[in-house]
Amino acid sequence: MDTFDFASWSQACLLRVEQALSDGVGVGAPAGLGEAMRYAVLDGGKRLRPLLVLAARQAVAAADGEASAGFDEAALRAACAVELIHAYSLVHDDMPCMDNDVLRRGKPTVHVQFGQAQALLAGDALQALAFELLAPEGAAVPELVQARLCRLLARAAGAQGMAGGQAIDLAHVGCGMTEDALRHMHRLKTGALLQASVLMGAHCGNAAPAALQALADYGAALGLAFQVVDDILDVTQDSATLGKTAGKDAEQGKPTYVSLLGLERAQAYARELLVQALAALDAAALPDTRALAALAQMVVNRSH
Repeated sequence: MDTFDFASWSQACLLRVEQALSDGVGVGAPAGLGEAMRYAVLDGGKRLRPLLVLAARQAVAAADGEASAGFDEAALRAACAVELIHAYSLVHDDMPCMDNDVLRRGKPTVHVQFGQAQALLAGDALQALAFELLAPEGAAVPELVQARLCRLLARAAGAQGMAGGQAIDLAHVGCGMTEDALRHMHRLKTGALLQASVLMGAHCGNAAPAALQALADYGAALGLAFQVVDDILDVTQDSATLGKTAGKDAEQGKPTYVSLLGLERAQAYARELLVQALAALDAAALPDTRALAALAQMVVNRSH
């Protein structure tokens, strides 16, 4: 297999995603709402979730044949939709009633810039736009694919995913947690949306059930690894490097992998999860999982 140029691949994907987001976010929204929506989404972030969607689409693409165009359109829409859900969650999480943070992606948080009411509405509008993108008019994306993508994203964002994990997080400020409880919280709060990104890309194609299960296992391992590394970076990097307030979890008394396991054990656990993710890709037995493998490496080895 040819050497995979991850930098070129990711740059090409990001250009497509950024253009689609710029074309669609906040356009025509009244009373300054569009400006707040665009501020929350554009010009910032790693775009990991859209890249996972497109990498999973690439992994299953070889089996598609004539359906390729429709699946490619669905994957780009899914990539944008999952980023909108992620962005809305950050807007709401940063608000005073939640994490009360003032810095995100190296700039003031949305509620600091636009006020709490506008931030709340911007998050609501971004969430709604995500599902609108997944269900376009016309025949570009098969209706069965639309329904599957909507269900995957809704479940990952709701009470059995991101929102449920955030509720657990808020309920345990200043409280101890076992490692199993912490893992469960983060599989919901962070991992569910990352795993859904992989599965949404995989459902933009004709993957066999065994491959879908292997990709789900990959997504679960990667999602947990992301949070473990996030906890490590929170105590090893400064705010300028992270683009958000460093040390906030310790200050608020939130349980983390570092507080529970210690720094060295947390670092070792992240490496173990990377091994699990790569093993799941091997088990998927798909023609081209190089982008997914590179993304797993990026998640574990990142510095911000």
